[in-house]
Amino acid sequence: MNISFTLAAFRPLGGLFLLNLAQAQEAAPNESATVSLTAIVEGVVAQNPELKFYEAEIAAAKAGVRASTALNNPELSLDLGRRRVRDVSGVLAGEGASWGVAVTQTFEWPGRLALRKAVANRQVELAELGLARFKVSLESRARVLAFGLYASAEKGEAAREVADRFAALKETFLTRSPAGVTPLLETRVIEATELALQRRATESTLAMQSALVELNQLRGVAPAAPLKASASSLRFHPAPPLEALISAARENNFDFRAKKVELEQQGFALQLAQNERYPTFSVSPSYSQAKAGDRETNYGLGLSIPLPLSARSRAGIDVAKARRRQAEVAVVVAQRDLEREVIGAAQAFSAKVGESQRWSPESVQKFREAAELADRHYRLGAVPVATYVELQKAYLEAVEALLDTKREALESGLRLQQLTGLDFKPVEIVP
Repeated sequence: MNISFTLAAFRPLGGLFLLNLAQAQEAAPNESATVSLTAIVEGVVAQNPELKFYEAEIAAAKAGVRASTALNNPELSLDLGRRRVRDVSGVLAGEGASWGVAVTQTFEWPGRLALRKAVANRQVELAELGLARFKVSLESRARVLAFGLYASAEKGEAAREVADRFAALKETFLTRSPAGVTPLLETRVIEATELALQRRATESTLAMQSALVELNQLRGVAPAAPLKASASSLRFHPAPPLEALISAARENNFDFRAKKVELEQQGFALQLAQNERYPTFSVSPSYSQAKAGDRETNYGLGLSIPLPLSARSRAGIDVAKARRRQAEVAVVVAQRDLEREVIGAAQAFSAKVGESQRWSPESVQKFREAAELADRHYRLGAVPVATYVELQKAYLEAVEALLDTKREALESGLRLQQLTGLDFKPVEIVP
């Protein structure tokens, strides 16, 4: 309850921060360089600071492999003392120093180190899968954000264009004295529509700044660093058949491969737990010397083995078996979820691509020309206000619908590629 209240309290501050960023960019439009979408994506992948986290994870896992095969350090023990020797009558026969030294080395049961290394190697494989998955997700997110930055700018420009058209028309009406009800009502329609369009322009600007902040954070630069995406078009390519997509996902999907690696790791962990039923043993060569009248020297070799009196090893085996059963179920669930996600992503990609292909390249331009034509003829009195308003809204809605459809097709295509691991180039960015 308190957390939701805190987030709600800070939400207006976030909007104010983005609005300030939007005003700053409008005040200095020349400071932001125009960069292609491809260059933005490459910059994000090359400069993202989170890559170091996954690289450090791989380094830690490799260090764990080296530690898993290392023997325990030997133990050195040293004894110092004094010896007194008496005869049978109790008379002191001699006295002198005594000392001894021993080295103890603990050895693992045969095969145990190899099993530990196998478990550690699977940890390295999981870390490498995590890095590869992050790179693919990062590139996909960067592409979506870069296109969102461009699309928001286009939406905002179209909304401001239409809003300015209504504002100029309103100023013209206000300079006249309306005669009758109809001119007055038309003026109110123009004013209300202008306010709504100004709001849409502001929302587009905030969406653009939100994408800019996230892109800059992914690039590892200041959140308010200026950046402008150049005009680009998206060219979509059809996806392979559904059977090929599902088969490729079972082989290449990072999450599913990680589940299978975890299953292998739990199998080795179970074998390790079964091996740990057999105790370790320690070998201790020793040397001691004492001088009490006569000099006495001793050489020895000790062997120590712990007695398996507790049920700890049996409990460890039961835990390892339970973990392995969990890993088996996780693989089955992951395969089921993966197939469902692939089918959904393929259907969404096909539907969005088909929807975007129904748009002719000059559709938006035709709506724009119609809106300009309606503006000229409305001022001449040849077009009613309802037709004028609808044409202006139709132009703006056409721009938004086309850009949203392309963005959704881009997201679903990249998602499908990420799920299957197939580089069939679902989306090609064309400058």
